[in-house]
Amino acid sequence: MTTTSVPEFQHRTVLLDEAVDALALDGARAGGVYVDGTFGRGGHSRLILSKLGANARLIAFDKDLQAIATAEQIADPRFTIVHDSFATMHAALVERGVGQADGILLDLGISSPQVDDAARGFSFRNDGPLDMRMDTTRGMSAAEWLATETEQTLEKVIKEYGEERFAFQIAKAIVARRAVEPISSTRQLAGIVAGAVKTREKGKDPATRTFQAIRIFINKELEDLEIGLTQAWNSLAPGGIIAIISFHSLEDRMVKRFFASKANVEQPDRRLPIRAVDLPQPELKLLAKIKPSDAEVDANPRARSAVMRVARRLPIPAASAKGAA
Repeated sequence: MTTTSVPEFQHRTVLLDEAVDALALDGARAGGVYVDGTFGRGGHSRLILSKLGANARLIAFDKDLQAIATAEQIADPRFTIVHDSFATMHAALVERGVGQADGILLDLGISSPQVDDAARGFSFRNDGPLDMRMDTTRGMSAAEWLATETEQTLEKVIKEYGEERFAFQIAKAIVARRAVEPISSTRQLAGIVAGAVKTREKGKDPATRTFQAIRIFINKELEDLEIGLTQAWNSLAPGGIIAIISFHSLEDRMVKRFFASKANVEQPDRRLPIRAVDLPQPELKLLAKIKPSDAEVDANPRARSAVMRVARRLPIPAASAKGAA
């Protein structure tokens, strides 16, 4: 395997202790199987490993080659890294002899090293090639997409994924500029957006929402999350805990709705002669909604929008299990 060098960019793992504590890695659970669906730079994975027993397993996923290179430096027989999206979780676990996991952690969004490395093209703060792919071995770069997409689709993506009210003006400006010259750098795109956005949110660069939208679209982040939630559910053992950290409302809304669909079970008409033991039972119990402390936000401003939702998969009731059998 080709070794990928990892640039020295600092990363502060958001909700590090809170997320690992949520997995309840004590007692018998310390010997279980766990999944870190978004390895990043390994903050969560390393802390999880420090709390697991000798016979436990941790399987981590990431699409980013630099994250994979960092993960391969962990010399621990209990640890496995998979170069793929957590949307492939169920099949990847089965392939590695794991039927069910006792805990699953997903830390969504983008890591600080990805943002800080201008060569990755995620940030408008430093000029760099307009790439934005988390996995640079697959798919179309942001520059390639901007060069070929229709104005209508550009507007739709920027509006829906960036929640940008000036999406029409921005899409129109992009199409006008690309007719004159290729849009190949982050500074170019940021300048186009700044010229199209007439009013600015206090304390926020006008390009923020557009860059977020393009990044989410290019990396299929919401599609991965939609598939990944089902994959995680299919991989989670009864009694298992799932913790998901989101960084913007689109992600958090999907997680909240998915959890609610498993926790809130529609009940039949109360007038029907159905025994209590035969009523539909919830499959999941909501445990917590956690946000970073003021101290963490002060130390790491990128944590300010984070929210973690934690839930436990409920065991199948004896009556239901007997009926299913």
